[in-house]
Amino acid sequence: MSDDNKKNLDKGKINIELDEAVAEGTYSNLAIINHSVSEFVVDFVNIMPGRPKSKVKSRIILTPQHAKRLLKALGDNIQRFEKAHGEIKDYDKAPVPLNFGPTGQA
Repeated sequence: MSDDNKKNLDKGKINIELDEAVAEGTYSNLAIINHSVSEFVVDFVNIMPGRPKSKVKSRIILTPQHAKRLLKALGDNIQRFEKAHGEIKDYDKAPVPLNFGPTGQA
């Protein structure tokens, strides 16, 4: 296959690399979202019971256009998930307080 044909086949494709550390992911049970005129900032936090303080584990900064695309993509994926696995239950309040009880000891 000629180089020109290969280039035409690759048009419209994005080459994305995922290194091992990022592939492991980071657990988050809280997202804090703020915005300005030019950007949306999403801070992902992991709050654990009995811990008085938590740290932001990851921060994603998006343009308003990308934030809107993310909202649509999440909505589409949630619809597909619920079609396959049933409705995701939503709580008005968290069923258990996030900072309940004393810190555990071993």
